[in-house]
This record gives sequence, C-alpha cells and structure tokens, in this order.
Amino acid sequence: MKKYIIPAAVVVLFGVYLLLTRQQSTYVASNPAVPTVASGSATGTPAATPAGSNPPGGATSSAAAGAYKDGTYQGSVADAYFGNLQVAAVISGGKLADVQILESPQDSGHSAQVSRTSLPVLTQEAIQSQSANVNIVSGATQTSEAYQQSLQVALTAAKS
Repeated sequence: MKKYIIPAAVVVLFGVYLLLTRQQSTYVASNPAVPTVASGSATGTPAATPAGSNPPGGATSSAAAGAYKDGTYQGSVADAYFGNLQVAAVISGGKLADVQILESPQDSGHSAQVSRTSLPVLTQEAIQSQSANVNIVSGATQTSEAYQQSLQVALTAAKS
C-alpha cells in the first residue's frame, strides 16, 4: 500500500503544478478587416480604422499613403498581465520602419519565453500592415493586446 502513496502524490502534485502554471491560450481567428480593441485600453478606441473603411485585403489606406512623420515615437506602458509592455515606433520615409521593444514581461521564465517568441512576430506583422492592427499570437493573448495598445499610441503620436 505504501508503495502506491508516493507515486500517487507525485502525480497529483504534478497535475496541480500544471494547472497553476498553465497560461490559458486563446485561439483567435483575427480578421484584418475588423478592428481589434485592446482590452483594458484607457481610451477604448479601436486599434485600427472602423470596419468597412479598409480596402479589400485588409490594408489600411492612411498608413499606406505614408501618413506618419519621421522620427521615433514612444507608446504607452501597457499591462500584459504578467508584466508591462512598451514599444517605440520608428518612422522613416513616412512609413513604419521598425518597432523597438522598450519593456516586456520578464517576470518568469515562461513570460520571457512568450515575449521572445511573440514580439518578433507582432513586429513583423505591424511593419507589414503599417498599423497596430496585428493578429493575436496564440498563447500570447495579453502580450499581443498590450503590444497593440502601446503601438497604437505611438502611431497616433506619429500622425499628429
């Protein structure tokens, strides 16, 4: 009987550990033509132009026309649940040329891993779309939403 207690306890403890450390993954099928609103956004404004105003294919017309002023613009600090996230938009030739990560969640090994894998994908999408309207990265929902929120603030400043 004793030889079954320790293995059973180990299995139960491992199960509890997995439940406590598991970050919920949300699979979002984002549609580029539908604006994404960052949850917890201070302004509550969409991260893209209103639905129906985008041309076919989901490209945003104002950003594609080189509507930004050259320079580096800091976004707001956004809560990514496991830490803060802040980006800076680098505008060159009136277009989004790069997104610099100023701060990202690094509180745990998992948070750092999520940041390392999701932020380059989000940056590539932002540069390609020339907007903060990027798809949510599966497994990095809060990080993706915080990225959208911070980048939207930076791009809004670049339009002013």
